Amino acid sequence: MSDDASPRPGEAPSGPGGAAPGPLGDLRVVEMGQLLAGPFCGQLLGDFGAEVVKVEPPGTGDPMREWGREKPHGLSLWWPILARNKKSVTLDLRTPEGQALARRLIAGADVLVENFRPGTLERWGLAPEVLHADNPRLIITRVTGYGQDGPYAPRAGFGSIGEAMGGIRYVTGDPDRPPSRAGISLGDELAGTFAALGTLVALHARQRTGRGQIVDSALYEAVLAMMESLIPEWEIAGYQRERTGSVLPNVAPSNVYPTKDGPVLIAANRDTVWRRLAALMGRPELADDERFATHGARGANAAELDGLIAAWTAEQESSALLELLHDNGIPAGLTYRARDMLADPHFKAREAIIRMAHPDFGDFPMQGVFPKLSDTPGAVRSVGPSLGQHNAEVYGALGLTDEEIEALAAAGTI
Repeated sequence: MSDDASPRPGEAPSGPGGAAPGPLGDLRVVEMGQLLAGPFCGQLLGDFGAEVVKVEPPGTGDPMREWGREKPHGLSLWWPILARNKKSVTLDLRTPEGQALARRLIAGADVLVENFRPGTLERWGLAPEVLHADNPRLIITRVTGYGQDGPYAPRAGFGSIGEAMGGIRYVTGDPDRPPSRAGISLGDELAGTFAALGTLVALHARQRTGRGQIVDSALYEAVLAMMESLIPEWEIAGYQRERTGSVLPNVAPSNVYPTKDGPVLIAANRDTVWRRLAALMGRPELADDERFATHGARGANAAELDGLIAAWTAEQESSALLELLHDNGIPAGLTYRARDMLADPHFKAREAIIRMAHPDFGDFPMQGVFPKLSDTPGAVRSVGPSLGQHNAEVYGALGLTDEEIEALAAAGTI
């Protein structure tokens, strides 16, 4: 790419020879797509070193640049995270000139990530067969609401619809209220995660075959993949899972329990753990009580068991109770908010939250790279870029002169 290896504000130095550090540092990813699902896939690949070139519409960019409830300085607090480790170029994919330049860019890539509605790339002259003619080794990762085929494929798909159709909305919330949602864009991020997994599988297959392929990640299927035994429970056992609030049916004790200064979570549903909890409560006989002696019995009598545990926890301070539970090998914890995470010593020790220099916000906290690899860990090298920040670098590497780049900008192509 550019001969200038010095990092910009908000960027960390690159690896030896200018290559990005990390296990995917030899890969180039072109990210075409907006909002969350496709870009989250790009974020995951970039976290482990892939060079991710994000293509955005000139003038406006990805709408994620404007998303988020809180916008200090008028800027999104979401964008620096979702677009971290990426290079931004602008390109009008709706024009013949933009499409021709896109083909040149993709011809040198290992992966194309896109989350347009099915048929959009084809209308732009960027169909998979066209791109594979230019670059047979290309992995084309396509993220949509309903997949690339089937009767619903042409429909617009957002994460909330995928969550509902995939089953998680129906079983989330309290039983006496309408279905709820998680406080995050769960469907989009699951689709992006499975897209990244599929991309890595396709790259591994390419090592043997030498050929690229299409990765098809659908929002509703990404959610469906998480639904455990919900399908056979209905078809084989005739059981319909319903909303159960803070508990799982037939899994006890595992709930939120009161203390003098706030609730704690205790998960002691395994037989050996339950026996330790009963002894800790000063009620060892409960472990052999026929109502609670087995996993099935505890599930059938969960309400009664929760009442006994709550009566014990309610007499204690949360910190002392948690220390006691931890010392006795009983899983327990608090429901964390952001300020709890920032103050927690375990988060600090594992660098679960890192800090980057941001040109507008200064010290910028964000979640680190997961999972952790012992020999080839990922890293956050830069916060989300400004719109078109890397036009000269990326297009210059394609052989365009400064004059040609300026002419494309003047014409609105980039």
